[in-house]
Amino acid sequence: MRLVNKKQVKMKKISTVLSLMLIALITTACQQKSLQSYLVKAQEKKGFITFDAPTSFIQLKSEDVSQEVKATLESIKKINVVALPYQGNEEAYEAEKTEIASILKDSNKYKSLMRMNVKGMAMSLYYTGDTESIDEVIAFGYSQDKGLGIARLIGENMNPAKIIELMNNVKMDPGSLNLSQFNAVFD
Repeated sequence: MRLVNKKQVKMKKISTVLSLMLIALITTACQQKSLQSYLVKAQEKKGFITFDAPTSFIQLKSEDVSQEVKATLESIKKINVVALPYQGNEEAYEAEKTEIASILKDSNKYKSLMRMNVKGMAMSLYYTGDTESIDEVIAFGYSQDKGLGIARLIGENMNPAKIIELMNNVKMDPGSLNLSQFNAVFD
């Protein structure tokens, strides 16, 4: 009987250790933030402007572009935009900027494509996927004068070089959106 009790005690210890490891693993995984979860939470936060734009919002300036650029445009499936206009609340601005930056620092998921300054706004472009086949392009920009914003293009098998070429050959069609509620973002 003693042998059975020792085996039972040992099995309970192993079971307890495995349970604790599983709980720790789940807790750690749940604490890692993703861009998707950030975008969903931002919809509920006060002061944020969020919208999904139709792909028709992006149009070519001319038809005189390569077939690959046209294919890249057609590969875009969804556009998400989240913005927080700067409203004198530096604490909220800095907290949100830090949170987005920490999410995008995950080099296993988000790879830096380029950084630039546009009209006093710091801009960074990231992508997910591999260099031959991009799944997402993320643009993150911020300026204490304007606020901060993040836009995400979701697609399939997008080519990085063609994305940059596409960006140089597109125009935005504001007529495809009701932008009256977003004047602060496009100011």
